[in-house]
Amino acid sequence: MNESHLLYAVKDGVAYITINREKQRNAISIEALDLFHAYLDRALADGSVRAVCVTGAGDRVFCAGADLGGGLGGSGAAGMAAFKRYAELLKRLTGFPKPTVARVNGSCVAGGTGFMLACDIVIAGSHAKFGTPEVNVGLFPMMIGALIFRNVLRKKAMEMVLLGEKISAQQALEMGMITRVVAPENLDAEMDRVLGVIVKKSPIGMKIGKLAFYAAEDKPFEEALDFLAQKIGEVASTQDAVEGITAFIEKREPNFTGK
Repeated sequence: MNESHLLYAVKDGVAYITINREKQRNAISIEALDLFHAYLDRALADGSVRAVCVTGAGDRVFCAGADLGGGLGGSGAAGMAAFKRYAELLKRLTGFPKPTVARVNGSCVAGGTGFMLACDIVIAGSHAKFGTPEVNVGLFPMMIGALIFRNVLRKKAMEMVLLGEKISAQQALEMGMITRVVAPENLDAEMDRVLGVIVKKSPIGMKIGKLAFYAAEDKPFEEALDFLAQKIGEVASTQDAVEGITAFIEKREPNFTGK
């Protein structure tokens, strides 16, 4: 496995996963898919990691999608296996117990859109472009469609996938695809600020909350409310919740331990 395709580093409570194929426009390879799964396992097992940041190398491209010349665009059993592996990764990233933030440092298209939409928070440089150009090569954005239709209004989503045209960061923001847009020179500072806020929160509270929201998403309204009422009871019984409320009353910063 070529570990240079995807990099992993931990700093200040954040696991950074970087698609490292700048010369290939950070196209995702089969090796990178397997590494992505392995790195999520590592981040989940590491108690010091409280958030995950997904980004691409360089300052021009976040991810150009699948490496069509490297086994991810083919038909047959091998191609199907790769597609399923990608789908599994989108499921894992979407339901990951720790907060995930995408740092979109440039063009984000095709399969890269899936990685971005699977993250909880998406911060993009104003120079970034977004799109689903699969129709231009006779394909269709199948797996990422499950995420697109959970984030974007149907008509806008269909326009994007049928035209295959790129849209601006501002348009992506207005469509609900991303969280915020900043000037390219401010991207890292804003990422540091947001991640710095997240890592100070209760890990156990966010874990229970994220998994509860994920599970409740497709439940009927009344069933979702009953389920979430049960889950707030779980959160309230944690040591972190006791510490958080005590710190609030005592007017001090809480010391969350993840228990």
